[in-house]
Amino acid sequence: MTFKELSIVEPVLRALNEKGHTIPTPIQQQAIAPALDNRDILGLAQTGTGKTAAFVLPIIQQLYLNKSQGRKREIRALILTPTRELAIQINECLSDYIRYTGLRHCV
Repeated sequence: MTFKELSIVEPVLRALNEKGHTIPTPIQQQAIAPALDNRDILGLAQTGTGKTAAFVLPIIQQLYLNKSQGRKREIRALILTPTRELAIQINECLSDYIRYTGLRHCV
């Protein structure tokens, strides 16, 4: 299975390919499709298995496909983390994955 088979949009696919991510990890394979269908997900996996991308990629895709027209500075997604370190890690992943989408984010 590839990210393209998971129906990830082209701008995000391009960013994933640049990072060398071509094949989703098991947690990503199981989480991305239900999340894109607006279903709740609960995932558990070891460190380094791609959990961040598993929940961030569907968020990015939905925001990209539903860009608000003419509205400025509207919060459309909020990710809460228990530590600053994890917030920084998620920020770095977001920076990589939204590169070609025109979306913005901050920590």
